[in-house]
Amino acid sequence: MKTLIDHLSQYADYHRDPRNIQTHFVGVPMIMLAVTVLLSRPAWMAGGLLPLSPALVAALAASLFYFRLDARYGLAMAAVLAAMLAVGQWLAAQSTLLWLGAGVGLFVVGWVIQFVGHYYEGRKPAFVDDLVGLIVGPLFVAAEIGFALGLRREVQAAVDARSGPVRLNAQRPGRPARA
Repeated sequence: MKTLIDHLSQYADYHRDPRNIQTHFVGVPMIMLAVTVLLSRPAWMAGGLLPLSPALVAALAASLFYFRLDARYGLAMAAVLAAMLAVGQWLAAQSTLLWLGAGVGLFVVGWVIQFVGHYYEGRKPAFVDDLVGLIVGPLFVAAEIGFALGLRREVQAAVDARSGPVRLNAQRPGRPARA
């Protein structure tokens, strides 16, 4: 099984331009929430405790994946997914138009933001080469937020050692080309 560093480094190879990383801070959570919202219907009451839905099953599976890689990141991602499940359940209980509009709208806008970031990166999204990138993306965003806050420096150093430093892509707008 790949390690946390293996997954983050492979994903980071496609995300070294800071503009791309910044778009991921917005786009990835939007896509995660969209998927959670859309998978929150149908839902069945399981023992009167909480609604059992495809969203809950997916969130539990994703949380297990994250916990197997790292307990601290697993806990952080489980908390984020729990909050998204609450929003998804609430939206799923609303009219079909509101539920579907929110889910599809978040999904489409989130992907547009992602593709803008990859335009700056000058490279296709990681999931095009490996579908595991779809589940690693949210973990990468959590790790990058942590790095920005000065957390998990050892993880950041290991990822940077494999993937190189974060730097502007000189071939894209906003930065003059190198001579």
